[in-house]
Amino acid sequence: MPNPTLTNIPASRVPITNDVNSIVSREWYRFFFNLFNAAGSGEANSNVTEQSVAPIYTPHTDLKRYGAFYDTSTQTAAAINTAYPITLNSTTITNGVYIGTPASRVYVDRPGIYNFQFSCQLNKSTASAKNVFIWYRLNGNDAANSATQVTLAGTSAASVAAWNFVLNMNAGDYFELVWSTDDTSCSIVAAAAAGPVPAIPSVILTVTDNIN
Repeated sequence: MPNPTLTNIPASRVPITNDVNSIVSREWYRFFFNLFNAAGSGEANSNVTEQSVAPIYTPHTDLKRYGAFYDTSTQTAAAINTAYPITLNSTTITNGVYIGTPASRVYVDRPGIYNFQFSCQLNKSTASAKNVFIWYRLNGNDAANSATQVTLAGTSAASVAAWNFVLNMNAGDYFELVWSTDDTSCSIVAAAAAGPVPAIPSVILTVTDNIN
């Protein structure tokens, strides 16, 4: 086994060569010479084994999974008290999280605890108070105790529904936001840019696994 005292790498401040004659410095010569001897001096029957040499550690950055998505269309309900998956038609940034088919499904490519945060721009055109309900599905199944009711009161009432869900997911699982309303005058509205305000998506959804 190599002697760690003899085979330590010289400090970074020690130059490899002598500035005067470009000959290898004494410290580096001793290091290379001792390493050569420890490796068997070039002989094929060296006693040095793979286990006797310390492994080289290469730092590795494990990339996090994330995604940011939005939708530029106004989403309406054709019938009351009917579940409609909320769609997404645009991607801002993504790594391992992506929109699938249909466009309401957001997939993850590896296991983890994911934080889904969303906002929906809700609007109603009639005068009387009406309700919108939002919840989520995992792999096509409604999640128990995940719904929230938002009441819109007044003519042309508007509100932003925004909260988050934290889910333990497996590779290939998909998440969907779903909505329903008791009046078809309610919608999830997108608006064009009107200076100085940029365009307003009907839905914004961000996904991260940084909880891990």
